[in-house]
Amino acid sequence: MVVPEEVQDAIRTLIRWSGDDPEREGLIDTPRRVARAWYEYCQGYGEDPAVHLSRIFEEVGGYNEVVLLKDIPFQSHCEHHMAPIIGKAAIAYLPRNHVVGISKLARVLHGYARRLQIQERLTAEVAQCIWDNLKPIGVAVVIEASHACMTARGVRTPGVNMVTSRMMGTFLEDERSRKEVLSLMGY
Repeated sequence: MVVPEEVQDAIRTLIRWSGDDPEREGLIDTPRRVARAWYEYCQGYGEDPAVHLSRIFEEVGGYNEVVLLKDIPFQSHCEHHMAPIIGKAAIAYLPRNHVVGISKLARVLHGYARRLQIQERLTAEVAQCIWDNLKPIGVAVVIEASHACMTARGVRTPGVNMVTSRMMGTFLEDERSRKEVLSLMGY
């Protein structure tokens, strides 16, 4: 991958501004490496996560209960400080008359996580994508993550996690269904 010189110059400027010499041996290749890393971190901008939900399976043997994929690890970056967000997600849906391969739920999460984000929007985007494309009876998404913008700078409070959720359909409207899915998720 060819990294534009203007991108490398911007990173050299940041290194210099931070108080170091971008021409010293340990930093000479850093601008190119950082640019390539950020290209990878932001790959979600180049994809439509909904594409992963286009192949469905209708032969489900009458299955009509919750489908849940939990403890899905993800990494993102805070749009306010560009600091890492590291966490896990639980994604559930109550199928109407078809299902999707479970890896596709993780792919939807990663498609949105590989953009500059805030956790609240990430949670909402994942849920809305599943709702719009699978047309299930219900969708539940819970994300728990640590934000380096809070743990490594600013208030510097390590060891804390933020939890966000989005419930749609029956998981929003029916308290019993919501309790069931949250219990299955471990909340």
